[in-house]
Amino acid sequence: MNDLAVAEGFSAYGPYKTWYRVTGDLGSGKLPLVVAHGGPGCTHDYVDSFKDIAGFGRAVVHYDQIGNGRSTHLPDKGGDFWTVEFFLGELDALLAHLGIQRYALLGQSWGGMLAAEHAVRRPPGLKALVLANSLASMKLWVEGAGQLRAELPAAARQALDRHEADGTMDHPDYLAATRAFYDRHVCRVTPWPAEVARTFAAIDADPTVYHTMNGPNEFHVVGTMRDWTIIDRLPTIEAPTLAFRGFHDEATPACVQPFLDRIPTVEGHVFPQSSHMPHVEERQDCMAVTEAFLARHD
Repeated sequence: MNDLAVAEGFSAYGPYKTWYRVTGDLGSGKLPLVVAHGGPGCTHDYVDSFKDIAGFGRAVVHYDQIGNGRSTHLPDKGGDFWTVEFFLGELDALLAHLGIQRYALLGQSWGGMLAAEHAVRRPPGLKALVLANSLASMKLWVEGAGQLRAELPAAARQALDRHEADGTMDHPDYLAATRAFYDRHVCRVTPWPAEVARTFAAIDADPTVYHTMNGPNEFHVVGTMRDWTIIDRLPTIEAPTLAFRGFHDEATPACVQPFLDRIPTVEGHVFPQSSHMPHVEERQDCMAVTEAFLARHD
């Protein structure tokens, strides 16, 4: 990794700027992998490990979606601004800025929702799609989260119920119960690796996008995306697709099953020791599975 070229810059999207980093050579002849992070409202940091794939001779592009990380922050914007269409336009602008015409797209969690929305439009340059720990419907996500939440210790469940009813989601007991859920179903590596901690710290510092589109946490979804679904549009995806999750993932089997049932060319994978971040929890295996899929579609 140390001798790979790394270039950083900014792509313009209207008056806003998107920070990006390219690891490796975009002219290598292999499909570059563009990585869309989750949230909505996270940063690239927690999915940074996908740069490992550049070690296979494939360029990897990370970026911070607008509102987050090193890109333009807009804390005064509301739900009418933060839309799927906005983030699709940002992705198109980034691809154009980098001159990328043939590519693979990996979306993790919300990034997978965005990647699926991109793919159903059948862009001619999209040659492979990876839906990592993602979901086809927010209704299925919330139902699955409810089932996982019901398995928490009684004290944690009661704290969650009580503080949601009271609107006191900033209470230390609520935050502790939330962390208990996260340690089971978001990232099972404890303490969290530095890159994961950086993303959560960034959300705390500017929660605009996350709170607007999602809600206060991963299982209390009250934001503008609460009714989102792509299930009925999945058959229009032309790109060969890999959909994976972790065995302990907050993205439950039901969340992922529509991808496997409805995308015409699709394969699935489950990482047995992981929750929502196999790229952290089973890093080497996750990179190997992802690269093997991409290599078949170069």
